[in-house]
Order: sequence, then structure tokens, then C-alpha cells
Amino acid sequence: MFGRVLFAHDASPAAEKTIPYLEHLSRIEGAELLILHVYHTPEQYSGMEGYERLLKSLEDLGHAVVEDFVEYLTKNGFNARGLVRSGEPARVILETAREEEVTLILLGTRGPASMKEMLLGDVSTEVLRYAHCPVLLVP
Repeated sequence: MFGRVLFAHDASPAAEKTIPYLEHLSRIEGAELLILHVYHTPEQYSGMEGYERLLKSLEDLGHAVVEDFVEYLTKNGFNARGLVRSGEPARVILETAREEEVTLILLGTRGPASMKEMLLGDVSTEVLRYAHCPVLLVP
């Protein structure tokens, strides 16, 4: 049923809570696990000194998060690969899900952090709203 699962890993404690679900989906469903980290580029600082270093550090951190998690999964016998992309997280998650033809998107959630997020939506709400496949949210 779920041949390819996309997990958007944001390096938060909420993301870590998804590990048992990923392992279960891989073991029971035989799913390939696609681990994605999206870093948001702060465009408002693009003209400042050190901006290129900031982008490089965000990208390097994303690669470290993904590589560590993929290594953990593959060491434990799971079929996993990783991707790091930049952009607006919900949009990138949705685009990647379509490009990779995933059958399930898995997200850890923290809930809205502000009234603005509650009214306008956070990443998980936007992914839920526009995904082409089922979305599993782990609180």
C-alpha cells in the first residue's frame, strides 16, 4: 500500500517521535523511506555580509541531519535515502512528494506556535490541505 514514504525531518523533538512509525512502515509495508530536510533561506538578509556563509551552514546542517538519520535507518536494515532542499518548507515537501511519487507523507507536529499560524496555517496544515497522497501527522 505504501511503497515510498516521505518523511520531512526538521531536526525537532517532534520529528524524532516519528521513528517508530517509519520503522513500522518499512518493516510491514516494505516501504522505501525518503528522508527530506528543507531549510528556509532567509531572503531578508541576502544583502548582508556573511549571507553566503549562513546559507552554507544551513545546507551543511541539513545534510548532517539527513545523513545521520539515513545512516541510522540503513544500519538497522531499512531502505532509506535522503534529500536536502531549500525553500518554503510546505511547498518543497509537496513538490518533492509529487516528484518522487510518494504514497505517504509523514510529519511530526508541534501544533501552531502563534495565532497567526492558527489562522494562516503551519507547514503540516498546508501539506494536509494540498497533498496528493495520504498524510500521517505524529503529535
